[in-house]
Amino acid sequence: MATTNIITRVARRTCILLTLVIMASAWGRVYSQSSGTQIEGSHISAKQLVGVDTLIIFKHGDTTIYKSVGAGDMKINPHTATMFAAVVPGLGQIYNRKYWKVPLVYGAIFGLYKCIDFNNGYYNEYRRAYRDFIAKDPNNKAYISVQKRTNLTLEECEGQYADWFKRVLENKKNYYRRYRDLSIFGMVGVYVVQLVDACVDAHFHDFDVTEDLALHWSPMIIPDEGGPMLGATVAITF
Repeated sequence: MATTNIITRVARRTCILLTLVIMASAWGRVYSQSSGTQIEGSHISAKQLVGVDTLIIFKHGDTTIYKSVGAGDMKINPHTATMFAAVVPGLGQIYNRKYWKVPLVYGAIFGLYKCIDFNNGYYNEYRRAYRDFIAKDPNNKAYISVQKRTNLTLEECEGQYADWFKRVLENKKNYYRRYRDLSIFGMVGVYVVQLVDACVDAHFHDFDVTEDLALHWSPMIIPDEGGPMLGATVAITF
């Protein structure tokens, strides 16, 4: 059960760290609402308004242009998203404002945690049973709990069916160890996938998918020494 205890402690510390990061982000947002920021260059400045938006001021000669940029239009930094996802799983998705992905991440983590706990429990039981059965120590018979699940008596398991019972204990031990390890690899895989997802999603946040994109094709005749050939032209407009 040592693995289960370690995972429980890691999950508890992750929840505490997530709470601290959210509190720090909220404090930084409140602080930024009262501060003005000068963007590089003498003709552009930005000031955070109380509430949600940012006011961008463009100055060109005697003309001043005011533009209000909502929170959803602000630039998302892929490096920040990746760092958040690396520290706390799911935090990168929150930073990218893809909140619907967070239950998927933690649902997968919780499901794999239960798989690890289930397989690890049976692995430890069969490991102790196999160890005691090999040792033949009369004071340690952890395999009795396994024997009770069969149709054999304890004397039969220790006597004429000893080889069969030994193979059963060994096979069960290896079976549950294998699926416990696979579940651990799955947990690592979920962590890596949510990390990559946060990074890629942040990179594609400003990707332009406009309705003006169009694909046009038309037939054409290609001149050739052996005679004209049919072909097609493809054009993408955006």
